[in-house]
Amino acid sequence: MNIGIIGTGVVGETIATALINNRHHVLMGSRQGGSDKARAWIKKAGKNAQEGNFDTAAQYGELLFICLNGEYALRALETITPAHIAGKIVVDVTNPLDFTHGMPPRVLEEYSGVSLGERIQQALPNAYVVKALNTVTAALMVDARKVAKGEHTLFLCGNDKDSKNKVAHFLADNFYWKGDQLIDLGGISAARVVEGLVPLWVQLWQTLGTPMFNFRVVQ
Repeated sequence: MNIGIIGTGVVGETIATALINNRHHVLMGSRQGGSDKARAWIKKAGKNAQEGNFDTAAQYGELLFICLNGEYALRALETITPAHIAGKIVVDVTNPLDFTHGMPPRVLEEYSGVSLGERIQQALPNAYVVKALNTVTAALMVDARKVAKGEHTLFLCGNDKDSKNKVAHFLADNFYWKGDQLIDLGGISAARVVEGLVPLWVQLWQTLGTPMFNFRVVQ
């Protein structure tokens, strides 16, 4: 599958590398294209790796991952041609966090009553946005087995049920997430509570001294 990664940070590179290792073709997008990070990644990733700008990544991918700093995500998406993303599934991994007041971070004030996931869906009205993976560290995003042999919970939400099912299967097939541990929370408005978990996650990281943990829902 051709997959577009929008963002060149740790999360974007981790997901892109895991996808290359699973024999997908990946184009990593940066704001201007030709970024040093993307070029360095290509040298490591090999022949199935490409780079370009955000719009190129959106056009290239049959499936897209948004792996951007939440503060700048919406401005980045403005550079994408609507036709290049229309009808595609977009996995939103972003978090709208403000670190300027220390730890744990706060949710950015402009998202106090609405989630970044909702804003991204509004910005991409003809795409199918699925919020997922934003509540775990990058290494765990791409290999759920690294904590408790995969027996822990991942939340998804989005307005289109078929798209969520496809994302769930993709995560199971590529990143070892167990189907019975994936919880569909409903429409994209549920991104408010999913994003709201992240400051707690950061506080736990500080307390535990490691990001290699996750939540588990038990009944």
